[in-house]
Amino acid sequence: MKVAISYPPLKSDKGVPLLSQNRQFQWFSEPTYIYPMVPAYAATLLSKAGHKVIWDDGIAEEKNYNKWLDDLANEEPDLIAIETKTPVIKRHWQIISDLKEAIPKAKVALMGDHVTALPLESFEKSEVDFVITGGDYDFLLLNLVEWLDERAELEPGIYYRENEKIKNTGKFQLDHDLNSLPFIDRDLTKWWLYAYKNGNYKRTPGTYTMVGRDCWHRKGGGCTFCAWTVLYPKYRVRKPELLVDEIGMLIEKYRVKEIFDDTGSFPAGNWLREFCKLMIERGYNNKIRFGCNMRFGALNKEDYELMTEAGFRMLLFGLESANNGTLERINKNLTVDRIIDELKWASEAGLEPHITIMVGYPWESKNDAMKTVKLARWLFEKGYACTLQATIVVPYPGTKMFEECKRERLLITEDWGEYDMRKLVMRAPINDEDVKELTQELYKSFFTPKYILRRLLSIRSFDDIKFVIRGAKKVLGHIKDFAK
Repeated sequence: MKVAISYPPLKSDKGVPLLSQNRQFQWFSEPTYIYPMVPAYAATLLSKAGHKVIWDDGIAEEKNYNKWLDDLANEEPDLIAIETKTPVIKRHWQIISDLKEAIPKAKVALMGDHVTALPLESFEKSEVDFVITGGDYDFLLLNLVEWLDERAELEPGIYYRENEKIKNTGKFQLDHDLNSLPFIDRDLTKWWLYAYKNGNYKRTPGTYTMVGRDCWHRKGGGCTFCAWTVLYPKYRVRKPELLVDEIGMLIEKYRVKEIFDDTGSFPAGNWLREFCKLMIERGYNNKIRFGCNMRFGALNKEDYELMTEAGFRMLLFGLESANNGTLERINKNLTVDRIIDELKWASEAGLEPHITIMVGYPWESKNDAMKTVKLARWLFEKGYACTLQATIVVPYPGTKMFEECKRERLLITEDWGEYDMRKLVMRAPINDEDVKELTQELYKSFFTPKYILRRLLSIRSFDDIKFVIRGAKKVLGHIKDFAK
């Protein structure tokens, strides 16, 4: 069977959609392309099973819509699989109509957190043939194709049309063995498309790995706002030696200079220490720089020092707010003091912390939000944080925050196209002008004499110069993104 894994181009005055492998959707003025790990695993599994795979990322390839549609029609795939998210689901419904007209024989499958939360909606609003729910849509897409070839029974988690009725195979089960996954076929999935335009790399070419799914913070169901709690209600991780083997392959075969692991929270504890030990023993710590998503609350000062020795550079932390009440309400299981301590430990160990922050919580006043802005400025002044991403908080369908907003009648709109982190969709003590101003102020935290001097003094190579220039362009782009 011929299967296309597609990201249709989505033209917008707002910029380029950050859609693939992304937990919180945004439009970026400055393009950023994230290597979609789970779809890449799907492509690899399908190819190894003998199916013809078309890797069709019209966004990263910067195609216009008509060119993308014509190219795909010429390929005549039997099945087209599209990862979707809340802010673009309506666009994808219309694109499915275009696909049905251009390629009448092709079936279309949607996958991702939005359709996992609301699987029946897309059948009502579009001509979609299949909806794959849950986060293991690499395993389930292969299962669906094998079922269409009459070689397997459908696993739980798949919705489909049959005689004008919508049927499903039950609740998805995250029982697949991640250790059984092969290395991603990087050539098939055009790894170079994602190797340069990505702020997580200081040195390029860079690439992604994903050793776990998704976050080990499971107390109370995880963070209330995170869309991937919908996909991954439990945490699983591969053996550390398998990731180290993959890193060795990426160094030798593709000459990558930096790797970012996109597990929602990189494993901690003994797993992390074993991984670091293996990186040092094999000498990979001297050949690449490594980054990952990490949560506050699990590591000590010695862990950060070991990570530096093992080749880690950037750690991406969800700070989210400088108000302990907010941290408790969104189930971060943290205090501001602990956040400051860990950022201090990480930076003093030689790591480069990146923090993500949100404004626009329904319970935070402008003064509350300004506490977060002031904390960000202070962290940059002290050198405890190196880079930042700021957004407006959005309650995605399926999350606990969405359920709370529905229950408390806090939603301003359920027009999914508005859920792109550019404006408030929840009632709050502040207005759209306030949140845009606050978001811009967060990005302006970089522009202090101490921070600028520190960044200039940190330059040691031409790669560092390029990184500073790319970072400045992205910051200016984000300030533009939130213009009033």
